[in-house]
Parts: sequence; C-alpha cells; structure tokens
Amino acid sequence: MFYLLLSVLSLFAACKEQEDTTRQKLTITGSPTTLRIHPDQQIANYIRHIFQDKNGNFWFGTNGYGVAHYDGKAISYYSIAEGFDGHQITGISEDPDQNIWFATDLGIVKYDWTTTKEGKKKFTNYTSQQYFGNQRFWSLLADSKGVIWAGAETGIFRFDGVMWLPFPLPLPKKVTGEFITGGTTWSITEDRIGNLWFSTNGFGAYKYDGSKFTQYSEKDGLTNNNVDVILEDRQENVWFGTRFGGVSRFDGKTYTNFTQRDSIGNNEVCEIYEDTSGNIWMSSEGYGVYRFDGSRFTNFGEDQGLGVRAVQTIFEDKEGRLWVGGGGGLYRLEGDSFINVKKDGPWE
Repeated sequence: MFYLLLSVLSLFAACKEQEDTTRQKLTITGSPTTLRIHPDQQIANYIRHIFQDKNGNFWFGTNGYGVAHYDGKAISYYSIAEGFDGHQITGISEDPDQNIWFATDLGIVKYDWTTTKEGKKKFTNYTSQQYFGNQRFWSLLADSKGVIWAGAETGIFRFDGVMWLPFPLPLPKKVTGEFITGGTTWSITEDRIGNLWFSTNGFGAYKYDGSKFTQYSEKDGLTNNNVDVILEDRQENVWFGTRFGGVSRFDGKTYTNFTQRDSIGNNEVCEIYEDTSGNIWMSSEGYGVYRFDGSRFTNFGEDQGLGVRAVQTIFEDKEGRLWVGGGGGLYRLEGDSFINVKKDGPWE
C-alpha cells in the first residue's frame, strides 16, 4: 500500500504538480482578494497554461488562484471572489464566437466578454458538483465547430451548447500497469482535417474522425502508453509526449522516437509546441525545454536564464515571441536566453 501511495503521489508531483498553500493579503488590479503570491511578485508561483485570445489579451492559468489576465496595461486576477469558479487552471481555449473557456479544479468556466449591471466580468460556471460528479478537469478544447471538449479525471465530456454529456473512449476492459487512472485525458487536440485526438494515461492515444476511433499504442510503435500531450505539426506529423518514454513522432506510417538515451534529458514530456518557423519545442522534466529544428536538439535551461525546471506550458504570441511557464513563474525568450516576466514586466 505504501508503494502504491508513492506511485500515485509521484504521478501528480511532476507534470501535474500542485502549488504550496502559503497565503498573504494584497490588492491586485481588479479587486482586493486573498492570493498566494511569491514574495518577488511573480505573476504566479506556478504557471500552468499560457493563452492569447483573438483580441491580443493574455490569459495565464495558475496553480492556486485562478486565471491572471493581461490586457496590455495591467494584470487582473479572477477566482472565487470575482465569480470565477476555480483555483487551478489546466486548460484555456477560445471558441469561434470568441468566448474563452477554462478547465479548472472545480469544473468548467465560460467567459463571454459581457459585464453585469454592477460592472463585473460575466462568467458562466459549470460546476463539477452539479454537472460532473465532483471531478477536477485536466484538458479542454473548443473545436472548429464550436463544440467544447473537456477531459476530467474519469473521462471526457462534450458540450454542444445545451448539455454536457459523457463521451466515452473505447478503453480496454482489463487493464494492468502503473499509474492507470481510469479515463483521465491530459490532452485534447484537433488536427487540420477535423479529427480529434485524445491522450490517455495508460492506453496510448485515440483519434476520432466523427464516426470511429483509432487507437495508437506501444504495440504500434508508440514509445509509451502514458501520453501527456499530442500535437500535429505543419507537415501533418503527429507528436506524442509521454510520461515515461520521451517523444514519438508519427508520420502516418512509422514512429520515430526521441528519448533520454539520444535526444533529451528526461523521458517525462508534458508539453510539445510548434512555432511559426516550424521548430518543435518540448519540455523535459528537470531540463527546461528543448528546441528541435528538424535535425538537432538545443536545450534551454538554467544556464540560458530559464528558471523553470518543471515546464507546463509553451506558447508563441501574435508577435512571434515564445513564452514558457511552470514551477517558477513566467518566462519569455529573448534572443538565445530567457527572461523572467513578473507582474510589472518587462512586457515589451
């Protein structure tokens, strides 16, 4: 039982790491609230997700006090006190109507840019207790048709604008192995022709074409069945970042695997991202990030100014600037090194 407990704890200690609970009072632009803020005024001790909406606003999902919003002038925080039902933000997506959706530890939240008569931001909370049976969420996607997909602890939910309904994957009935946690889906993505891809924590990945599922797993050549993230690149290769096996690239026929034996420092890969130049960026637990230009890997870690060893999120903004977040705050690439962006910047 002791070793089982250690296994479960380690599952959530790295890619899904929790934040400390030290609290202090301070006033933030937007409203006074009680937050957990690092003494050096980081935007958050832990940045889980970075997103820029179609209007250019930044949204930073935190690991303890909701979402931080930067409108080009100041940072505002939204959590329980502001009507936003969630402390931990694990996914952010924008639908075709420019509504912003958030996956949280307390359910799903929708922000639709309107305000109430009192001038407050308007959030619609789909609480876990009411809709999902008291589950936290780990992934979120607003697809090109406006359908909202959300991955919870025990499976996927689909919102068609009216109802949230379970969307079961055809998982095996008998399962053995370490870190199997039901239908937990860490990543949901849509490829260029509209197929949906779902990662699983022990069953590889599934592609859904609107009528049938195709499974991708170790028996096909995938490096590990515990998949954390899925990305389709501009050349239509599909990349899988895994918990224990590094990275697999699938070209539609064969897999090419990149692991700590030949390419990266650690086989735990939580995030993969393609920039506008076609470089593939990936996290590697304890080693910051790696950039793959198609032929070689370049590491960016502490020596290059990146103070985040456990990277959770990588994002390129509309100006072509690359951002990284995780345990240690928010960082932006400037030339060949990273700078720490705190509440007071530097933003430009």
